Amino acid sequence: MANIPQDLKYTQEHEWARVAGKSVVVGITDHAQTTLGDIVYVELPKLGAQVSAGDSFGTVESVKAVSELFAPVSGTIVKVNTDLTEEPENLNTDPYGDGWLVEIEVSDAGQLSNLLDAAAYEKLTKE
Repeated sequence: MANIPQDLKYTQEHEWARVAGKSVVVGITDHAQTTLGDIVYVELPKLGAQVSAGDSFGTVESVKAVSELFAPVSGTIVKVNTDLTEEPENLNTDPYGDGWLVEIEVSDAGQLSNLLDAAAYEKLTKE
């Protein structure tokens, strides 16, 4: 069974969002990394890039496929996990810790209410 932390918000596209003040830290879920298999490359946006909720902000490449990453909220990229350039496998081994992708300074906090809670995400992954 996939690991679905209760304190996070989720997207239909299998990203997670951890609210941290006026920002959200974003990553891919345990379900996503399991489905992708061994992750070999990650392409992330530059610091200061503007992202819109639901739009692609990068890609994750595994031995099986290339998948787009989708922003859970609109805002500005204020942190990028550059360690993933050298260690993309962190997405597999620690998707909710060292495998975080970016931190977005949220431009509209109301968008957080559009995200799934853990129970709704768990239901989505079982369908």
